[in-house]
Amino acid sequence: MRAANKNLTAAKRHATDESGRRRNAARKARRLLDKKADSMPVVELEGPRLERQVDADLISPAPRGGLREVFHERYLLKLIVSRQLAQMYAASLLGLLWSYIQPALRFIVYFFVFGVVLKTHGGTPNFALHLFTGMVFVHYFTETWSGGTRSIWANRALVMKMRVPREIFPVATMMVAAYHTGPQVLILAIACAVLGWHFSLAGFAAGALGLAILVCFSMSLSLIFSALNVFFKDFQNIVQTVTQFMHFLVPMMYSYSMLARLGEHHRWAYELYFANPLAEVVMLMQRLFWAPTLKPAEYADEFPPDLWERGFVMLGVCLGLLFVAQRFFARLEGKFPERL
Repeated sequence: MRAANKNLTAAKRHATDESGRRRNAARKARRLLDKKADSMPVVELEGPRLERQVDADLISPAPRGGLREVFHERYLLKLIVSRQLAQMYAASLLGLLWSYIQPALRFIVYFFVFGVVLKTHGGTPNFALHLFTGMVFVHYFTETWSGGTRSIWANRALVMKMRVPREIFPVATMMVAAYHTGPQVLILAIACAVLGWHFSLAGFAAGALGLAILVCFSMSLSLIFSALNVFFKDFQNIVQTVTQFMHFLVPMMYSYSMLARLGEHHRWAYELYFANPLAEVVMLMQRLFWAPTLKPAEYADEFPPDLWERGFVMLGVCLGLLFVAQRFFARLEGKFPERL
């Protein structure tokens, strides 16, 4: 017992001596620094004092916004697209294949129901290609619109912290949708080549016109609904509901000839149907992919006589809608931080 007490006392004494030595070393170091500071010479600068003045306007550090600035920030756009793809396929076994499994299953179901059971393809040659062409571009539209609607809310951390044009998030969603749709277009092109597709200048012009309408219309709705979804999250549910029925609102599971018969008796329903830009897009894309696999006589009645006129009018309408959507987004984006 006494030996234990002696050891404890010796340990305490050793600790006290050690702390004392550290305090003494610290005092010596401070005294040495004070001496060096006193010994440093003081140099007074002589001559006139010059002030640097910049003759330039002050520029706000906040982003100006707009789609033009988005494409000036191409590197940032690439990073955001890569980030969205990484989040989408994180901890996924099949990864990118899920983007093709769902459309493939939908194609099989639609072909069986409308092609085998209901036999709506009786007068439509190469019905599978007719159907698949519409499905590819409707899939691109629905993915762009639904993803763009959620884009601002899903990236609210970046919106609050980074100097970035906020339109970049709907644009990034559109590029992610293009990334998913690209291989589907490749499969579509291979199927066309197998079925005897031949070059057609009118077909390429129709495809370019349809693609322009599709991009403008998709981007317009993404900008409008992404801004509205910040204030009311009901809009993403509205978009999800509408996109579920979009496949039935374009001429892909049935031919245009059925719609022509509808127009003979109900002209207002015919005009209302083709007020949908996506219906025009699908027919223009079918003119590029599906029609060149047939003889002209086989598809002569499967397109409206005013296909081109409606296409150019629809492109003008969609460009105007894109301008309005950009202005609408710009008016609301100043309130994003307080709502996010």
